Amino acid sequence: MGRDRKNRFRTSSKLNWKLRMPDDHPGRVFRFGVFEANETAGELRKHGVRIKLHSQPFKVLLLLLERPMGIVTREEMRHRLWGAETFVDFDHGLNTAVNKIREALGDSASVPRYVETVSGKGYRFLAPVTADSDPGKYANPAAEPPGATELSAGTFLTTPEELPTASRMLVRTLLLLIQLMYLGFYIGALANLTEIDEIFLETALPHPAAVMSLLVATAAVLIPVRLFIVVAVALDFQNLPSKFRRLFPVLLILDLAWAVSPFLLIHHINTGLALGLSAPLVYLPFAQRSLVLMYSRGV
Repeated sequence: MGRDRKNRFRTSSKLNWKLRMPDDHPGRVFRFGVFEANETAGELRKHGVRIKLHSQPFKVLLLLLERPMGIVTREEMRHRLWGAETFVDFDHGLNTAVNKIREALGDSASVPRYVETVSGKGYRFLAPVTADSDPGKYANPAAEPPGATELSAGTFLTTPEELPTASRMLVRTLLLLIQLMYLGFYIGALANLTEIDEIFLETALPHPAAVMSLLVATAAVLIPVRLFIVVAVALDFQNLPSKFRRLFPVLLILDLAWAVSPFLLIHHINTGLALGLSAPLVYLPFAQRSLVLMYSRGV
């Protein structure tokens, strides 16, 4: 009796293994946006940096990537990935796997960009997908993967592969210090508007009233942005890199404008020192971006 049960278990395991490798396409590499899923290596990467994703969620992701924009039913997932004779809590296992996928992709169930829940049916992968082994079958050649423009246009920026490895605690600490420094700039400027107005008049700055309004407006907008980043880093918010990527183009322009903020202290320091302090502030937005990329590694 015990031997028959062992043989049945072995037969079931072999059947499940065959079901886990549908269509017999070994070695496929799926690409969508800034992500890459390598079937052979069992790895998910973002900008070339490996993202931690366990085996079962990765297999669920591959199943979704095989059918972009198509619905994969829960029952199909059960048969292909778990097997009909599985005696585990399938619903809990699948829900956990999908949540892990969304966490790895920085996705949201309420506002999905990649994995959409189709109520009462299953799941659908929303983004265009390309696959090296059979692009005609899996890809949508007319659609450009999201983020492709960002990657090609930003070649002068540091890539994740060029960044050193650092402890997550160090990266988070540096990010927090940068945000606190910027908050100090904004609050200090708003607290000394009278003195700043005098500096604008003394230097015969064109349209001083407009410049003053711009200073106040940008400070008022950037204070909540910096507070959001402070809270996100303090709470180790996993979706911070994707949020920051959307903010970066606007934040870069505003940070470069605020790089001249040491000249607001011209009554207390000389011009040379103000210029010397402004130079590292020009570099700081790019250093901040590099830290966020390192933060995304989850090391």
